[in-house]
Amino acid sequence: MKITLPTALIICLSLSLQIRAQAPKDTGAKPVLFDGLFVAGYVDNGAYVNCTGPSIKFTKRPVSVLLGLLPGLRIKEDKVPEGAPKNSVVTPSLGFGLTAAYKHLAIQLPFYYTNKTTTKDGKWNPGIGIGYKF
Repeated sequence: MKITLPTALIICLSLSLQIRAQAPKDTGAKPVLFDGLFVAGYVDNGAYVNCTGPSIKFTKRPVSVLLGLLPGLRIKEDKVPEGAPKNSVVTPSLGFGLTAAYKHLAIQLPFYYTNKTTTKDGKWNPGIGIGYKF
């Protein structure tokens, strides 16, 4: 039996009407508008606040561990002689570190760099912080 083009099209069309796509399963997952952490802590005789940045995240509910960059603000007053120029109390900074979160509690171990000055060499300073996971 020879199948012509119109016959093949009719067969394909009838088969395509019989085929149904699978219905998506309801996973119960809700879209998240914001996912992140807000942390405040102590480093190098000053304070810092940050929201975690790009990182590698390991999760095993309800615990998550992040290793990554920490953009934020450092709050530290310069101790300089009277009348000498000094830096602003609040300065933007970028550090890196480890952040662990359990449910909504976050603990952070950051490292921030202090620039070289005329009297001191630059160095990495460890810190500690506590925060909230959204």
